[in-house]
Amino acid sequence: MALIEVHDLVKIYLEAASPVTVLEDVNMQVDSGRMVGITGESGAGKTTLLYLLGALERPTSGNVLFDGREVFPPGIDDRELAQFRNRRIGFVFQFHGLIPEFDVLENTMMPALIAGHTHDEAARMARRSLEELGLGERLDHKPGEISGGEQQRVAFARAMIMQPEVVLADEPTGNLDEETSEKLWQVMFDINQSKGTTFVVVTHNERLAKRMDCIYRLSLGHVERIA
Repeated sequence: MALIEVHDLVKIYLEAASPVTVLEDVNMQVDSGRMVGITGESGAGKTTLLYLLGALERPTSGNVLFDGREVFPPGIDDRELAQFRNRRIGFVFQFHGLIPEFDVLENTMMPALIAGHTHDEAARMARRSLEELGLGERLDHKPGEISGGEQQRVAFARAMIMQPEVVLADEPTGNLDEETSEKLWQVMFDINQSKGTTFVVVTHNERLAKRMDCIYRLSLGHVERIA
């Protein structure tokens, strides 16, 4: 069953000199519970596509359906989009985005606090999410006191705290060595298998992408399903 459907998606940035078309007539589908890879050369529009899937940016035209409903219906405001993102989508980026002054537990709590949970509720949710990823001994550590692989696992714990239906990951292992990357990819597959969470992962790593259920390749603003 389709969790995300993309119909005739276009994204044009209005630069000072001339408009730049990043995505043109993109159509794709992400089925619930699947692992989906997005590949392509640098500058092909992969990150832009991920931001549109996650309602971090708005399309110039076309639409995204999430569970059969338009993500960008006429008149929707930024507050409503933010609520939708926080409730139903988790995000992991190449650079973990952890707040250096906060410890691991506090960083992981942020989505739950934004959603309106009390501090104690958010702490319980964060602790459970961290323990599931083997970080139960790192709760009071600052990001600078743990390894790069552990920092990215904290980012995954943060992404999973609200039990989203889909996690959108933009080059989540791009800043890590090969061994650590393999371990982090296994984290994604384990979450997918144990929780049924859908993943859409932008990656340059063709070998790892081949392990996905479905692969799309972006080229010159157009998308093609290749597996």
